[in-house]
Amino acid sequence: MRARYGVPLGITAVGAAGLLYSAGFEARSFRLRRVTVPVLPPGMHPLRVLQVSDIHMVGGQRKKQRWLRSLAGLRPDFVINTGDNLSDPEGVPEVIDALGPLMEFPGAYVFGSNDYYGPRPRNPARYLFEKTQGRHGLNGNAPVVGAVHNPWEGLRDAFDDAGWLNLTNTRGTLKLDGTRIALTGLDDPHIKRDRYAQVTGGPDPDADLSLGVVHAPYLRALDAFTADGYPLILAGHTHGGQLCIPFYGALVTNCDLDTDRVKGLSTHQSGGRTSHLHVSAGCGANRYTPFRFACPPEATLLTLTPPTP
Repeated sequence: MRARYGVPLGITAVGAAGLLYSAGFEARSFRLRRVTVPVLPPGMHPLRVLQVSDIHMVGGQRKKQRWLRSLAGLRPDFVINTGDNLSDPEGVPEVIDALGPLMEFPGAYVFGSNDYYGPRPRNPARYLFEKTQGRHGLNGNAPVVGAVHNPWEGLRDAFDDAGWLNLTNTRGTLKLDGTRIALTGLDDPHIKRDRYAQVTGGPDPDADLSLGVVHAPYLRALDAFTADGYPLILAGHTHGGQLCIPFYGALVTNCDLDTDRVKGLSTHQSGGRTSHLHVSAGCGANRYTPFRFACPPEATLLTLTPPTP
């Protein structure tokens, strides 16, 4: 009798312990990643950029709110928010409160699908199967008919009032003590709202640095930015794979980007050119799948420097 039931019970116990760890500890174990990117012209002073992404705020996430507020102590030169701030229609005031200290700094933002629409319950096993089999919207998804509308307009108004640039299929410029940073952004490719034709033309020739910004790092967006000559592209969306295998890595990216570049700094090539690509693993998760394993939540402080001689 012990032999018959011992193994299944043991597997069940291990699985339950894994869920408790991934949802109760690792999903709340916030980290700051530091990355140096050699993209500035020679002679320029380094710039410090804080990227926050995929907050997926749910009401009552006090630890996440305190951690986000504490990031203002880094005193970045500017902030880039790469979207998916919400996972709860009631979460707008808490996002604004959590990001309030960061909104004292210059910044810019794009939105993701979860800013526009509320999440739906999904079977995580089915999700992993569809993604690893190359199915289910790897080229993006149209919004689901009847999807719950999130009050993203309140976020937009708060960010705009703080002076952050709205990069929804448009361009903008930050001026920092005589330094001109040109930013080109896309709406979320994951729900096919990106319109690169509206921003095509390449980097601003009068800027000291030009960046591409997008929520989901679909290859069509990365190809376009890179072929146009942007030296750095910032994105989020992937959650770093969210449920990873230790010493192996991510199983999925939730888009058509390969798993080797699911998070952190890498490069992208298109049109005979090469761009640096930074994909944030983000600091949250869908409210219906609040798990992280071997992939702690994060924000990233990118130090932009001239190339080393």
